[in-house]
Amino acid sequence: MTSRTRMLALITALALPLGACTTDGGARSVASAPPAPAAEEAPRAKNVIVFIGDGMGVSTITAMRIYAGQKRGQSGEEYVLPFENFDNVALVKTYNTNAQVPDSAGTATAIHSGQKTKIGMLGVGPETEYGNCVSGLANPLPLIGEEVKERGLALGIVSTARITHATPASVYARSASRDWEAYIGTEGQADASCKDIATQLVEFDFDVALGGGKRSFVDSARGGDRREEQADLAVSWAERTGGSYVENRSALAAAPIDRPVLGLFNSSHMAYMADPSRDASEPTLTEMTAEAIKRLRQDEDGYYLMVESGRIDHAHHMGQAGVALEEGNEFANAIQYAIDNTDPAETLILVTADHSHVFTMAGYPRRGNDILGLVRPPEDGSEVLAEVTTAEDGKPYTTLGYMNGPGAIAGMEERPVPETGIGATQQAAIPLRSETHAGEDVALYGHGPGSENVRGVIEQNVVYDIIRKAFGW
Repeated sequence: MTSRTRMLALITALALPLGACTTDGGARSVASAPPAPAAEEAPRAKNVIVFIGDGMGVSTITAMRIYAGQKRGQSGEEYVLPFENFDNVALVKTYNTNAQVPDSAGTATAIHSGQKTKIGMLGVGPETEYGNCVSGLANPLPLIGEEVKERGLALGIVSTARITHATPASVYARSASRDWEAYIGTEGQADASCKDIATQLVEFDFDVALGGGKRSFVDSARGGDRREEQADLAVSWAERTGGSYVENRSALAAAPIDRPVLGLFNSSHMAYMADPSRDASEPTLTEMTAEAIKRLRQDEDGYYLMVESGRIDHAHHMGQAGVALEEGNEFANAIQYAIDNTDPAETLILVTADHSHVFTMAGYPRRGNDILGLVRPPEDGSEVLAEVTTAEDGKPYTTLGYMNGPGAIAGMEERPVPETGIGATQQAAIPLRSETHAGEDVALYGHGPGSENVRGVIEQNVVYDIIRKAFGW
């Protein structure tokens, strides 16, 4: 064989393993590797806690970090949120089957049912016609809450939103419309075996359910949204099950630990942490998390707990970043409590968001600049420094802002000087009554048994698989 022939043979041999690679510019497949030696079985989780910061995109996490650090007297940038110490991190793709930018129903369904679906629907497949109750019944998806109870574990659901709102409801409910919290909204469908979300909750075998939303459980005579007369689903649930129905912090603390508990602490969503008129009888997210863990760990077989900070999202929709960040600070406190009061050898803790918001940080502010304030230029050693950075219109601007929302300046003859502080409405580019979600990937952080699967860039429904695999299912 000539040297040229030997060289061609060598090139051909080296090229063969690359045949599996794509050439279309997309992600390349990895060539098959020899079988690895059998590894020891990964430890299983006895408990899984999933923390969902509704609307907590990566820009929100960065601002939360700085805000939390500044509340503690630091410049902020160097602060570390509790979950940022977790070893395992992934990026999560959040789109719904019919929406490039998602809503909370479709995203929460992906997390708790293992399949993506359409915007606005809970626990039903994408074949379902939105708002068609019969179609929803024909296309059910698995529910993590059902499997948890079927396998003999305890189940907890905690949210600062209405307990019938999209994210908490995804644990236990199937609905062709997320809006059917107190009644089926389409005439003629109530007789088709469809049940509103509140009814599905009180018929579900939960152990702890804490949040807002009393209005979905009572009739109009009691200030609620239910259409049937004499309706008080929470009281009826307590009478039927022997569980405790509570409406304030002290009643929750006093409720027997060995019985299920349903807590509804506000007619609608729970009050913002930044609200000066917030009723002190409402428990905080940390307090609700503590009560849930205390009760659920009585079950020797383990538990699944979902904890949602629902009002990060609502504050962003209002264009009020400071309110959102204060909610985020409390969310971090709840996560820290869970870290400190669970065994990392037996409890998987996941922290993620369902989606992000069109929320930005900009303007080259100096190190330690008030995260809720105007942009001030970095110090450069010179004696003369501009007090604030100004835009082309000669006006200052804030570090935080929105692409769209109620703080829009478009159409104004003159842009006003921006508001600052925790109650400010940040300026936005496009006028909308409610600021919108965004479509970029969100982060997933994992700690504990099963967290080794939190890696790479994943579809949102893979979070469901991570949970089940951690349990050994």
